[in-house]
Amino acid sequence: MSKIIRRQTRCVQVGNLVIGNGSPITIQSMTNTKTEDAEKTLDQVKRLYTAGADFVRITVPNIESVKAFQSIHDEVQRPLIADIHFDYRLALLAFEAGAAKVRINPGNIGSWAKVKEIIAEAKHLGRAIRIGVNGGSLDKKILSKYGSPNAEALCESALEYERQFLNEGFDNFVVSIKSSNVLTNIRANRMFASQSNTPLHLGVTEAGTPKVGQIKAAIGIGSLLADGIGDTFRVSLTADPILEVFFAQDLLRVLGERKEGIEIISCPTCGRTNGDLIRIVNEVEERTSDIKTPLKVAIMGCVVNGPGEAREADLGIALGLNKAVLFSKGEIESTISAEKCVTELVDRIRKAVK
Repeated sequence: MSKIIRRQTRCVQVGNLVIGNGSPITIQSMTNTKTEDAEKTLDQVKRLYTAGADFVRITVPNIESVKAFQSIHDEVQRPLIADIHFDYRLALLAFEAGAAKVRINPGNIGSWAKVKEIIAEAKHLGRAIRIGVNGGSLDKKILSKYGSPNAEALCESALEYERQFLNEGFDNFVVSIKSSNVLTNIRANRMFASQSNTPLHLGVTEAGTPKVGQIKAAIGIGSLLADGIGDTFRVSLTADPILEVFFAQDLLRVLGERKEGIEIISCPTCGRTNGDLIRIVNEVEERTSDIKTPLKVAIMGCVVNGPGEAREADLGIALGLNKAVLFSKGEIESTISAEKCVTELVDRIRKAVK
């Protein structure tokens, strides 16, 4: 089976997890509650970690939110990232409150002297920083040079910040280069990756609703991951952030980078299809969503797309007229009635993962 050849990077320590240097690609999401409402934000943080997030980011826009961040951190005991804009003092306070990493856009912090204070505190406490670069916060000189926030401008900005951080004797940072334009996003990250060994956080900013946002993420993030570029990422959606985590996991499963859970392969249906394949697939997916053990399950609509084409599946069924065949590794095990095919398959799946 073909495997992604990962780009070689240095490692960045974030809490008890490592980003880069061949470590597993990590999934991030961000709370959308008011941080000051510590109880509601804590509940969402727990839900995100339960759903499969490796990191959760929380916005810290004021002093009240710092206090809430502290109480949330003390409760979850997992790596939390503080999202900081404009006021460098909030980054310092977030580190004191337990942030394993802070995300800043150096371009909107105000001055390099203030950024240096954040770097010094991160170095002192052994914490991490994510350097965010996007079109909205590009240095005026770079923007004037290129005329627009194109891929070249974004890459040059990221490389300049990288150089400045390294000159401060600090390398426990990752870089994120984001654009709402998918092609610009891809080009800028490829350019940076070819010139740096800093781990990259991937994302498509302002991606939109789940319908469009997942397409943008699949192309803008998925193509880079397939190139071996990217060590951590967030799928940004205008939706419940739990959906971001679920889709991110699916993306990693498709790329073979995360093996957890049931992977269903099914044919697209055609005039040869016997039975209500769409309903059957959805029902099996729903009834096995709690399973974490990796297993490939095929659900095929006819004998043409049956055991032969689904030979690599661990288990599967192929529908016939009023019946179905249950097969394993391409070999037929038994014939079952169409009415009982979902129950029989789910039971067989649960036996296989025990």
